[in-house]
Amino acid sequence: MCEHQQNYYGSLCTELYEILHKDAPEDELNFYLSYAKKGEKILEPLCGSGRFLVPFLQRGLNITGIDLSKEMLSKLKEKAPDAHVVQTDIIEYCPDETFDYIFISSNSVSLFTDMDSCRKILRQFKSLLAPKGRFVFAVDTVANRCPNDSSYHISVSVKTKEGLDLVLRSKNTYDEASQTQFSPGIYELYQGTTLLQSEEMDFQTHLYRSGEMEQYLREAGFPSIKTYSSFAKDTAVDDRAELFLFECSI
Repeated sequence: MCEHQQNYYGSLCTELYEILHKDAPEDELNFYLSYAKKGEKILEPLCGSGRFLVPFLQRGLNITGIDLSKEMLSKLKEKAPDAHVVQTDIIEYCPDETFDYIFISSNSVSLFTDMDSCRKILRQFKSLLAPKGRFVFAVDTVANRCPNDSSYHISVSVKTKEGLDLVLRSKNTYDEASQTQFSPGIYELYQGTTLLQSEEMDFQTHLYRSGEMEQYLREAGFPSIKTYSSFAKDTAVDDRAELFLFECSI
């Protein structure tokens, strides 16, 4: 079976992600935890398989997760059967409640490569915040641009717990005009030399320049914006940072 969707984490992609990124990096987890308070309502869009959401739950925090990938959410529910998660597209998420804290980890806001849609989503998140609410997230920067490679090559090869070979073949192209990194991938599952399953992913990310996201956030109506270049909350000063972190409040 071969599926092809932009930035959708299917079964093979999810399996590889779990093998490579099962647990959240400690510095990143602590960064997002630093804004969390017990008793407040927390929302994690693009929660994936729960490597951030589960540690939040384990600390007794009231958190809801949303994600489009049923495969990723299935993995999350295996770890935390009682977790409150919703399978939906962010743009269609319209709850009857507001949240004190919304965060998006793993630079995932960069997955919104259509900038009109990105602006709409930012406005939506502002509308979901309670008074004095915080919105915290990260994006990739132009410093993370990959060299162009027009041919597919094996970028990752791992063994599954069943002893099968899971391979990712990928290539990279960067479009300067749109600041979009195109990294299509083909996930293949093998038993010996026999191909058991194949899955395509049209992976795209928008790479940000200094000051770009701040403009979008001001347009969305956020009155207070802080920009960091590290999880230690160093102030961002230029495009050489590998990520930009944003702390927004209303």
